[in-house]
Amino acid sequence: MILYRPIGEAERVLIEKSGYTKFPPRLLEQPIFYPVLNEQYAEEIASRWNVKDERSGYRGYVTRFEIDDTFISNYQIHTVGAPYHQEFWIPAEDLENFNHHLCTKIEVIKEFS
Repeated sequence: MILYRPIGEAERVLIEKSGYTKFPPRLLEQPIFYPVLNEQYAEEIASRWNVKDERSGYRGYVTRFEIDDTFISNYQIHTVGAPYHQEFWIPAEDLENFNHHLCTKIEVIKEFS
């Protein structure tokens, strides 16, 4: 399955340091990792929220990657607004396993500032 993840500058740097092979661990106040199911939703978050957030470095990026279908089927899809606002809720403690099931490198496909 192809998924997307809106990120800020600090997270982008950490992904780059990993060779674009893994998402960094969540912060203590971030118990859930939220990959989204479509590029439109990821763009909205990156362009409307990340660019206004000091912790995101006032920059937003959209990443794209592929995850193993069997692995991701263990999680439910949540719709959190409009019908296309769909995301998975991955507990922070599952993120290392999530990274292990990436089928492609993480690609930065859009940038907003």
